[in-house]
Amino acid sequence: MNQSLRATFSDLEQMVQFPSGHTADSLKRYLGSFSLDGAPAAELENYLNEDFLRFVHTLGLVPDAHGRLLEIGANPYFTTILLRKFRDFEIQCTNYFGIEGGGSRQVCKSGETGEEFAFDFMNNNVDKEDIPFDGNFDVVLFCEVIEHLVSDPIGALRRIKDKLAPGGALILTTPNVNRLENIAKMMAGQNMYDPISGYGVYGRHNREYNKHELFLMLDHLGFDLEVLFSSDVHENHSNLYYPIAGLANQILATPNRGYDLGQYIFLRARNNRPAKPGKPRWLYRSYPEADLCD
Repeated sequence: MNQSLRATFSDLEQMVQFPSGHTADSLKRYLGSFSLDGAPAAELENYLNEDFLRFVHTLGLVPDAHGRLLEIGANPYFTTILLRKFRDFEIQCTNYFGIEGGGSRQVCKSGETGEEFAFDFMNNNVDKEDIPFDGNFDVVLFCEVIEHLVSDPIGALRRIKDKLAPGGALILTTPNVNRLENIAKMMAGQNMYDPISGYGVYGRHNREYNKHELFLMLDHLGFDLEVLFSSDVHENHSNLYYPIAGLANQILATPNRGYDLGQYIFLRARNNRPAKPGKPRWLYRSYPEADLCD
């Protein structure tokens, strides 16, 4: 990768803050010591190796405070374990495994420390269903979920807003559709879309977003952004598709692109204002005109 682009990502990597007493190696080893009932060990290991820094970035966005926290799409619980270990919230979880309604429990056990965490969760499809908890939450995590939604991302965010206390924090992470790897794929004539998933329609990425789109969506719904950035979290494979060095100067000369090339988007926003009605026209089509707004 071109040195100037590498420097851009290195600057972002400096933002990673590990919990007191931990290094990257020690924290990754700690998370890797956990097994999850019903989950193949190799699958957990691969997921941790790919997304470890994403879990740490996400933890850093969670306020060091007290209250109620909801994590939507918690399985396989790497972020949840970090929250239990390094924050002091009452945690509720949801997952969506293709079964509507009902609840269940999954247990994570550490073969290194002997710790055992039991995570109760409600099975809930936030794309279509109201969130099945009473009362408001001080923090809601909506991480690596919005890209899986099929029908109504604004509706899902409205449901989250309805469960978020006034001034409460929404923490959202999602793959960055404008990441450098996608640029390289398109330049090379390769497809950037997610493959068809054996886990069904919600198992694949149905629509990915960029930073500006997320700002527009959250502004429409009355959220004020506190933190917004993109970052790589694992090895960048852009050069496998296209020689990025020749494009580096052009990419970095494009306004606002210097820090908009990372693999994932991370944000924290506050629920401060009433939401606007309707669906934003730029995101929805083939809906009744009365449902759309500019």
